[in-house]
Parts: sequence; structure tokens; C-alpha cells
Amino acid sequence: MFEATSLRALPLTLYTAQFVIRGTVQTRQHRVSDILNNADSPFLVLEDVALEEHGSADPPIRAEFAQVNLGSVLFAVALTTIEPMRELRTPKIAERALVSIPPFRVVGHIHLLPERNLHDALHELQGRFLPVTDATFWADLLGGARATVPMVAVNHALAQFFAPYREVDPWAGMGGGGTAAPGQAGGDEDGPETA
Repeated sequence: MFEATSLRALPLTLYTAQFVIRGTVQTRQHRVSDILNNADSPFLVLEDVALEEHGSADPPIRAEFAQVNLGSVLFAVALTTIEPMRELRTPKIAERALVSIPPFRVVGHIHLLPERNLHDALHELQGRFLPVTDATFWADLLGGARATVPMVAVNHALAQFFAPYREVDPWAGMGGGGTAAPGQAGGDEDGPETA
């Protein structure tokens, strides 16, 4: 016989095109992506909510409760790493990807079924919200620093996935007059050494 899992308050940060919404959700679910994918309605009710508009200097709007339209959520952020439950784990391979979800970009790992070519594995990527682990996200148009978190759950209907993704140093292999990338020696290979 299965034990009933009790409700617990889980902190959640949701990003829309215009707002950052922080609050807690009462759930029996284990992971953020499960909360979003298994929601019984297209809305999620949060408690102890703070609503901030991107780029605004105004203080956050606070509310005891708020109903959030999941269709407007670009992605949700998990601030803690949750290990998968062994009995529910499906073996997958991690593939580095860039996710474009305007105005944001997310770089991290998507998890695909093994023993398939990348084309077929991307066809099988399913779910309303998909997890991207070891994720860094930013929005150049909105300003602000890049943030790195254990996981984001991106709205599949609003996202474009680019995989495999490799970051390329634009200065790699260039000798001479270019500026060196951070942490690399620059200048002409045959030029004088500097102290």
C-alpha cells in the first residue's frame, strides 16, 4: 500500500516576458517540472507572492496569494538540486543546448533518451515544461547579470531548442592584432615578451 505524500511549501520563481514572480506553492510533487507539468488547470496559485517588473526600480508588489497563468510563464527556476527518485528514473543522456525563449536565453543540459541520433532524440523531447539543468540564463534586452542555477523548467510551447551547443571563442586561432579572450595570452606570437 502507498503512503499519502503530505503537502509541503516549495519556493518557486517564475519568469514571464514582463515580470519575475516569487512565491511558494503547496504541492505533493518532488520536482519543479512535475509541479508545472502535472498541474490540473492552466493556472497555478502561489502564496506569499512578490511581483517585480523587469527593469523597474519600484519595490515589488506583495500579495498573500496570486493566480499565475502557466501559458504566460517562460520558465521557472529551481534554486536547489533534487536528485531523481531511483525507482522513477529513466536513463537519459545530457546534451548541452541553447534555449531561446525571448527575451531570454538559457544555456544548459537537456536530457534525451539514449541510443538515438540527436535528430530523433529532439523529436521525442516532450512535455509542457522541460528541465534544463546546470543552467545559465540572461536577457540582454532587459539588462541585469547572468544567473546560474541548478535547473530551469522552460515552457516548451514558447521555446526554441538548439542542440548541440558549443561556445566558441571568436579570438581562438587569431594571431596578431586582435584582443585576447579573457584568460588567454594575446598579441603576435613573434612579438616581444612583456613582463
